[in-house]
Amino acid sequence: MVLDAKGLRALAHPVRVQLVGLLRTHGPSTATRLADRTGLTSGATSYHLRQLAAAGFVEEDAGRGNARERWWRAVHRSTWVAHAEMAEHEPEATTAYLQSVAAVYAQRTQQVLNEYPSLPRAWQEASDMSDVPLRLTPQETERLRDELRAVVGRYRRDTPEEAAGAPEGSERVSLITLVLPEPGIPAAGDGTGPGSGDGNGPEGEA
Repeated sequence: MVLDAKGLRALAHPVRVQLVGLLRTHGPSTATRLADRTGLTSGATSYHLRQLAAAGFVEEDAGRGNARERWWRAVHRSTWVAHAEMAEHEPEATTAYLQSVAAVYAQRTQQVLNEYPSLPRAWQEASDMSDVPLRLTPQETERLRDELRAVVGRYRRDTPEEAAGAPEGSERVSLITLVLPEPGIPAAGDGTGPGSGDGNGPEGEA
């Protein structure tokens, strides 16, 4: 799904980003079950699910629901955001959305780090947290980003059929990539920063 201005505003909330992510990763669920996962009340998750449904991100799973319980499922497998273009037309909503995504990433990281001491040794050794300072042009950064995506694409098993064919011992692995300039780059429009070139900015899935 390519995010438009309406969708951007609807998804610019950490809880909604988290709920959509859970439904995409773990499949259909109810407000109560999602409340257990997120630590929220079922009333809060129900409210956010209705808002997401109005914006087209989730829908009721009529085949599972009944008079007592409503099941929800994600409508799309991923969301694509042209950040630079949206930032030009919807700066506040774009910032709120990106900060919401970053908050969910941070929360997910903290959760798994809390469990790290009890992980099997093989998973402890396979895990990685890296911070690599680089000096790049916007064009080099874009190429790096695209090369990383190509590598990740070789390991993706998004469909149920692909997941069923995964090697024995496979588990869900969260790979979070942040390809961002460090704070302090001159703002676009002053003729000195990278934004004064072709206008390319970060784009990505969430």
